[in-house]
Amino acid sequence: MNLSLDVKIGQMIMVGFRGLSVTDDHPIVRDLQEFHVGSIVFFAYDVANKVPVFNIESPEQVRRLTRSLQGFAASPLLISIDQEGGKVDRLVQEQGFPPSVSAAYLGSLNDLNTTRRYAELTGKTLSEIGINLNLAPDVDLNINPNNPIIAQRERNYSSDPTIVTAHAKEVISGHHKYGVLCTLKHFPGHGSSSHDSHLGFVDVTASWNEQELQPYTNMINAGLCDAVMTAHIYNANLDSDFPATLSKQIIAGILRQRLHYDGVIISDDMQMKAISEYYGLETAVNRAIDAGVDIISFANNSVNDPDSVPRVTRIIRHLVHSGEVSEARIDESYKRIRTLKARMIH
Repeated sequence: MNLSLDVKIGQMIMVGFRGLSVTDDHPIVRDLQEFHVGSIVFFAYDVANKVPVFNIESPEQVRRLTRSLQGFAASPLLISIDQEGGKVDRLVQEQGFPPSVSAAYLGSLNDLNTTRRYAELTGKTLSEIGINLNLAPDVDLNINPNNPIIAQRERNYSSDPTIVTAHAKEVISGHHKYGVLCTLKHFPGHGSSSHDSHLGFVDVTASWNEQELQPYTNMINAGLCDAVMTAHIYNANLDSDFPATLSKQIIAGILRQRLHYDGVIISDDMQMKAISEYYGLETAVNRAIDAGVDIISFANNSVNDPDSVPRVTRIIRHLVHSGEVSEARIDESYKRIRTLKARMIH
C-alpha cells in the first residue's frame, strides 16, 4: 500500500484540544480528516484559561467523545491520558470515576497485589471509556525527594530501580488485561531534577546517574514496553548540546542502540517551556525526528493553539522536501506506530 506522505506525517502527531464533545466544524475534526492526526491526548484541567474543564466531565461523556473521535478518523486513533493516580489524576471520583492512589503510596506499601488491583481498575476504566493508551507508569527514580514535578507530586514508586520495575510490571500487566497500552516515562530519567521542565530549562548534569536507566532496561528485556516518553531534561554528560527529547545521542544512541528498544517513542509536550523557550518550532521538530522520536506531542493546554497541527504538518513536509529529513525516516516511525496500533482493542 503506497500511502501519501501526509498520512504518515499525521500519524506522527499527538494533539490535545478543548471540548467535551466534537462536531464537524471543530478544529480537531479538521486535524483528523485533513491532516490525518493519529493520536489524541485528553486533559481534565485547562491550564491556559485556569478552568477545570477540558475534555472530561463524566464516564458517559468521555465514552461518547472517544467514540465520536474514532468515527471522524480514517484509521484507529491512539487516545491517551496521564492517569498515573494520586495527584496526576485526570479521572476523579467527583466525576464518577473510581478512586486512585499515587505511585508513592503504592511504592511505600510495596505490596504488588495492591498495585495490580489498582492497575486493573484503571485499565478497566480506561477501556470502558475508549481510552487505549495510558501515559503511565512513571518509572523515574525518587533520587531528589524535593523534586517539584516528580517526587513532590508523589509520582515515584521508589529510589530503588528493582522496586520501580516490579511495580511498573504490575501496572502494565493490569492495563494489558483490558487491552490498554502503557508508556514508560520520562526517559532517560527525571527523578534527580530540581526544576520543572514545564516552566523552563532543567539541567541534571550533576545529579543524574546510570541507575535511572535500569527500569527501562528491565522493562524492555521483559517485553513489557509499549511506548517510551522522553524527558525535556539536559545532561551535558550525555549530550552537551541538546535536551533528551532533541538528542540523537540519548534517543538513538542510548534508548535505541544501547538498550535495543525499537518501539514507539513519544515526546513529552513540545509546548513546555524547556523546549518552546529555547528552540524555534521547526528546529525542535527537526531535532526530535532526527533524534528518533516517533510521535511528537502538542498538548495545547499551557497554550491554546488550534492551528498547531497544520503548522507542524507543514514543517515536517518542508523538512522532507528539503532533504533535511528523509522519507525513510518518516517510514520508520510510521511502521512503529502501525505496529503499536495493531495491538489496540479500540
